[in-house]
Amino acid sequence: MHDTSPTTLSESPDDPFSVHQSASAVLDGRGRVVAWSEQATALLGHRADEVLGRPVREVLVDRGDEALIAEATAACLRERGWFGLLPVRHRAGHRVYVGFRARRVQRLDASVEWLLVGSLAEDIVQWEIDRAMLDGFFRRSPVGVAVLGPDLRILRVNRAIARFGGLPAEAYRGLRTADFLLGPDTELIEERLRQVLETGRPIIFAEQPCRLLRDPRKELIVSVSAFRMQDPSGRVLGVTEIVEDVTDRHRARRRLALLNEAGTRIGSTLDVARTARELAEVAVPALADALSVDLLEPVARGEEPAPDATGPLRRTAARGIRPEALQVMYPVGHLFSFPEQTAQARCLAERRPVLQPTLEVGSALFSADAARAEQALALGVHSLMVVPLVARGVALGLVCLWRSQRPEPFEEDDLTLAEEFAGRAAVCIDNARRYTQQYQAAEALQRSLLPSEVPEHPAVETARRYLPARASTGVGGDWFDVIPLSGLRVALVVGDVVGHGMHASATMGRLRAAVRTLAHLDLAPDEVLARLDDLVDQLATEQRQANGNTPQIVGATCLYAIYDPVSRICAMGRAGHPPPTVVGADGRVRPVELPAGPPLGLGGLPFETAELELEEGSLLALYSDGLLLADQRDIDQGLALLRTALAGPARSLEDTCKAVEDALLPDRPADDVTLLLGRTRVLAAEQVATWELSAEPTAAGRARALVRGRLTEWGLQELAFTTEVIVSELVTNAYRYAGGPVLLRLIRDGRLICEVSDTSNTSPHLRQARSTDEGGRGLFLVAQLSERWGTRYGRDGKTIWAEQPLAVPHGQPGA
Repeated sequence: MHDTSPTTLSESPDDPFSVHQSASAVLDGRGRVVAWSEQATALLGHRADEVLGRPVREVLVDRGDEALIAEATAACLRERGWFGLLPVRHRAGHRVYVGFRARRVQRLDASVEWLLVGSLAEDIVQWEIDRAMLDGFFRRSPVGVAVLGPDLRILRVNRAIARFGGLPAEAYRGLRTADFLLGPDTELIEERLRQVLETGRPIIFAEQPCRLLRDPRKELIVSVSAFRMQDPSGRVLGVTEIVEDVTDRHRARRRLALLNEAGTRIGSTLDVARTARELAEVAVPALADALSVDLLEPVARGEEPAPDATGPLRRTAARGIRPEALQVMYPVGHLFSFPEQTAQARCLAERRPVLQPTLEVGSALFSADAARAEQALALGVHSLMVVPLVARGVALGLVCLWRSQRPEPFEEDDLTLAEEFAGRAAVCIDNARRYTQQYQAAEALQRSLLPSEVPEHPAVETARRYLPARASTGVGGDWFDVIPLSGLRVALVVGDVVGHGMHASATMGRLRAAVRTLAHLDLAPDEVLARLDDLVDQLATEQRQANGNTPQIVGATCLYAIYDPVSRICAMGRAGHPPPTVVGADGRVRPVELPAGPPLGLGGLPFETAELELEEGSLLALYSDGLLLADQRDIDQGLALLRTALAGPARSLEDTCKAVEDALLPDRPADDVTLLLGRTRVLAAEQVATWELSAEPTAAGRARALVRGRLTEWGLQELAFTTEVIVSELVTNAYRYAGGPVLLRLIRDGRLICEVSDTSNTSPHLRQARSTDEGGRGLFLVAQLSERWGTRYGRDGKTIWAEQPLAVPHGQPGA
């Protein structure tokens, strides 16, 4: 019998027992071959005419295999069928192992025949392995497998899927994904499966969240792979979906990513409040739906907290994914304490985290305010974690994390992650706190070394701005000063010490004190700068000797200007400092040709003084380079912006300072910024009297007469006697020791100033004369009769001056 039936559509082309691949034969009851297929000829080489009618043992069995064949035949007769592997003789004489299936067939005449179907043994073994693997997928595989039809209804699932969905495996047949998953998750899965059915492109390890209808509070992450099924003709039979629960792996990966992000973002600055906000930004919404950071009050101020402190707390940061959450939380900056029974109070007292997976309605044991607690519960807050902020064994505060939007409660793994966040943030906050403490101390030191108030002065109207650098840079060494000098003159000073921090502030204080001392010696600007240069060089030497291993650079720049309201001359010198800017009374900027001079500390290089005549109402602006270079500008850009801000019609100096701030400065500059403005005044001619006296014996008498007459004109007759004595002694000394013309000047402005100038550079000395001495009492008398006196030197000689306070009755001239 020849078997030439076509292959059916339902047969797999890989099935070794399919009609188109297997060999077949029929044996009668006596073991003779009565039918032989073409596939049998192809497999064993025997043609049909060579085997039909002959006993199978004669044609296909080797003598050595007879016992094995007999055993298989007995089993077949006993079981009425058989499956196994047997050796068969090929027509070429060698043995071929064939896998057989034998079935008993009964004909109409009651005779019995046996249908044998066989294929090569290796094909049968591979087929069985494949079938065992398929059976393993559905019975023993830990990975979920689901077979769905073209309509995406389930045809079969394995036991892993059955456990995943919580139903028996047979109960899934005919169901859709929506029957056990929440709607949004179902839509995403089915959309992907439809694309597989339509395009044939498989899905490989696509991860997505899903929630089961039987436990909607728990979010799962599944990895889905899918491929299209079709028969040999290409007809689509459905789709096979492989589902693996990768929730733990996904969460571990997410936690690692969050820890990496926390390491990058938390602690980017040395600012306590900014670090607290960074912690909140990292944790919300990645870990919690809302978060608050509360620091002990000393920590918020940058101070050291007490070892056992539990309050009060300052709300330093708050963040939530919903605005309503922030409305029920204390605002940033609020000072409060948690009651003892709350989780936060326990956390802070015991220095350990607290996890409350479920918050029950009516419970207020998680808030300092019962009303706010009830509002939070009404918004859906259902889970809480409280983690202490502890650094170097000291508690700094705590972090509260809430969940209200995500239904799953916090777990132990979430608490571990929160502790990691809090631990890093605590160290950064403590570093910021310590730095803030040092920065505030340095800033306080610096401000204490600067003038708190600048007194009114008849020579200039002044205004100033000092802005310390941002905390990350550290305080600098900028300083300014307004120093009254003799003769109603005034010194305006701006300087800048190299570097930042305590060292720069301390150096600044020493230099400012030195400048005030030198100023009261009435030295010219170039002389003041030369002596400052020696001082800075000496400080550098001391620093190198004190810190030989780590020498610090000591250097500074300075601009020193002296303005005389009588002559309207401004003498200026600078040591590596930006030049001043002068704005005339008409609002136009006037260029100042002032030699730059070397920075202080280089040593041995000369400084120069330049003089400039200023009209009344001129604006003189002195500043540090921090003003010009703010916002990463170059110095020319800064100068252009400054001149634009200063130019224009006259306005109050405070308004001018504000205009400069707005035009040139960011919120917090990277370097200290100092700005000193002075608007010049000029003494009226009637407030000054000047006479030149020839060097002759009668000079003192003439001086007394001139002074007496002028004081009478000014209505200051009560000062005539003391002033005549002072002038007489000073002119007599000039005549006696100078030998040249003498210049006498009286200045009246709130006080009476007598000045006597001569061409001598000799230094007068105050001494106690003995009773037998004929002279030596002149300067002693001057010192006793005046409030202040002194000597200043110029290019052409010296000037001795003496001041007396005015006590003029109200309404009199000069009052």
